[in-house]
Amino acid sequence: MPAKTKGNGRRTLILGSTSRYRRALLERLGIPFVAVAPNVDESAEPAEAPVATALRLSEAKAREVAGRFDDALVIGSDQVADCDGRPIGKPGDRMRAFAQLRELSGRTVVFYTGVALVDSRSGRCSSELVAVTSTFRTLTDEEIATYLDREQPYDCAGSVRSEALGIVLFERITSDDPTALIGLPLMALTRLLRAEGVDVLDSAGFR
Repeated sequence: MPAKTKGNGRRTLILGSTSRYRRALLERLGIPFVAVAPNVDESAEPAEAPVATALRLSEAKAREVAGRFDDALVIGSDQVADCDGRPIGKPGDRMRAFAQLRELSGRTVVFYTGVALVDSRSGRCSSELVAVTSTFRTLTDEEIATYLDREQPYDCAGSVRSEALGIVLFERITSDDPTALIGLPLMALTRLLRAEGVDVLDSAGFR
């Protein structure tokens, strides 16, 4: 974990997540950052809509990590899949993943991804929510089994590892920000960073 930066004129960029998928996405921007695990209960609240869960948890993760630093910009993100108003989570194992994909076969799911940016110096929090409407192909049991054998996507919402073979599960995908499906909407994030005076094409403030 980096030292606190109060008073030295530099900003630390922190990804409030240990997800390898989000880390790989943020690395695309080419700016230095560190990843810190947030200490946040990721359970949905009673009767909470998936869209609300995604936004609330993204902000909660960013705020929790920001509380440990004097002068940092902290990114939080969360994704919840919504099938007819019901949240679809991470399967955890093969049996649940198989059942999940059988259920989702031929159906349309909305993946809601929230991203939040907290300035630990001011306490200011800004956030965006990106929806990705995804229609699954009609999948055979053999196709599902082959996919699971090759990808083992048990830590992915809806059993979808879309940055790899999971993309072939879909008939169509509609979104304003395709990176949101993987777990961190980069176009939304760069808008939040610009609002804080950070242009990722001129990232001297992080070097």
